Amino acid sequence: MLRFLKSFLLVLLVFPFVQCKKEIQDQTTLVTKNEIHYAKGFSILNQKGYSVVTVSNPWPKADKSYTYILKEKNGIIPDSLKQFLTISVPVKTIVVTSTTHIPSLEMLGVENTLVGFPNLNYISSEKVRALIDGKKLKELGSNQALNTEVVIDLQPQVIIGYGIDNNNPTLDNLQKNGLKVLLNGDWNEQTPLGKAEWIKFFGALYGKQDKANKLFSKIEKDYLNTLRIAKSATIHPTILAGDMFEDKWYLPQGTSWGCQLLKEAQGNYLWATTTGTGSLSLSFETVLEKGKNADFWITSGQFGSLKEMLESNPHYSQFKAFQNKNVYSFSGRKGKTGGVLYYELAPNRPDIVLKDIVKILHPELLVDYKPYFFEKLK
Repeated sequence: MLRFLKSFLLVLLVFPFVQCKKEIQDQTTLVTKNEIHYAKGFSILNQKGYSVVTVSNPWPKADKSYTYILKEKNGIIPDSLKQFLTISVPVKTIVVTSTTHIPSLEMLGVENTLVGFPNLNYISSEKVRALIDGKKLKELGSNQALNTEVVIDLQPQVIIGYGIDNNNPTLDNLQKNGLKVLLNGDWNEQTPLGKAEWIKFFGALYGKQDKANKLFSKIEKDYLNTLRIAKSATIHPTILAGDMFEDKWYLPQGTSWGCQLLKEAQGNYLWATTTGTGSLSLSFETVLEKGKNADFWITSGQFGSLKEMLESNPHYSQFKAFQNKNVYSFSGRKGKTGGVLYYELAPNRPDIVLKDIVKILHPELLVDYKPYFFEKLK
């Protein structure tokens, strides 16, 4: 039986998305199917008294999975799972390290459990800013160089970390000091709904899986409804994206989540055939040659007006989208300390982003809708 259990759990770790319906014979519980449908980077398997959360893709090309056991009160963890990090749930105090984690806490109504964050000025959420103003959150420095002394003094029940690779000495040091670190790979998802589904990760930590499922189902329903509306579009306007930073033009690669949103809004993104989920780095001349006659231009968000764009680079006036004032930015909504709300909320609410882009490209399809994130530059 022990050999069977080890083999069975190995299958779960290597193939976390297999929907398992077999009973574990020496337990009185039944493994439920994985309820994660869009996200490729994690799974949740529920048993009586505990859940098994496996994060399989915390950064690009990660070579191993990370398994966490979320133990409910009076839950009994089998010996075969005691090798993994165990967290008592619901979580009472937490440190998160990305602004994209903030909306999940707020939507679940647990933002009051947040006790620290690296670079508080980046946070835009009004509810969390109120906590900051009330001195209820500690400044923790930066994600790659957290102030370990402050974090250790806080003694959060859980730290939600992320990394671009398997090299984060700060998180390693915190774990050596007895703190519990869970990796979150939401930023590594390649689809809009895949990113948004990570709210279920936080739902599991707080014993609020039902609420997280309902919140995501609403996002999914609205997203798919807008997708259906967009498919009735009869034209596919061309789109230029990004702008110059120093001496290079940065714009999204063709398999990024941002590019997918443009495609699903029935737009013709001019670099859609490139591969990769990050950014392209091109010369001005290369972009001008291909994008000079684009119908729309969605900037990186660093400009607040057409005048600012021209002051930065007078050659922007050579683009048709600029001449026709069809330039859009998402930088308008900011927190009180300058954090751009789009960076914080958009990955969690692709339903809003898609609706915004459809309104920009096909205003006749959403007559009464006003974009939430994007605005036309004047």
